[in-house]
Amino acid sequence: MIRRSTIAFLTLCSLMAVSAQAEGMKCPSGKCMMKQSKMMQKKKHSPFLIKQGLPHLTKMVMKHWDDTLLALTPEQQEKLVLVRKETMGSLKQLKPQIFRLQSSIIAESQKGAKTQTLQADVEKLASLEAKATLTHLRCIENTKNILTKEQFMYLNTARKFNKAMI
Repeated sequence: MIRRSTIAFLTLCSLMAVSAQAEGMKCPSGKCMMKQSKMMQKKKHSPFLIKQGLPHLTKMVMKHWDDTLLALTPEQQEKLVLVRKETMGSLKQLKPQIFRLQSSIIAESQKGAKTQTLQADVEKLASLEAKATLTHLRCIENTKNILTKEQFMYLNTARKFNKAMI
């Protein structure tokens, strides 16, 4: 297994090097700008305090679920599904509250509301975003604990490779 993951790691590294060399030839029609714009829109609708930089590990695991190089065991798959369900369930409760509160604060601010009037809502928004961020961090920690070091390295390399391709 270590040999397979080493080969996969080296393959991804060489692909990343080739993609870096081809960087200048990428996106002649401006499609990258559209992709970047869509990514910025997604970040604006993030319920987390930390808008970028933290990996969505369970999402990456799901993309590579049947990957023979990742080689998830049935026990790992079972545990990862539970982590994903727990995380998504918690975030599905928090997201609507966060976005509703954000919209309310923006609307009230545009109407000329005083800072003191908005303070309680802003503090509640910060608290909800902190809960969402802690949920995300807990998900990352639980996922790392389930994966082996080699599996985590493979996912991390795949994530960096995908970022290089954007």
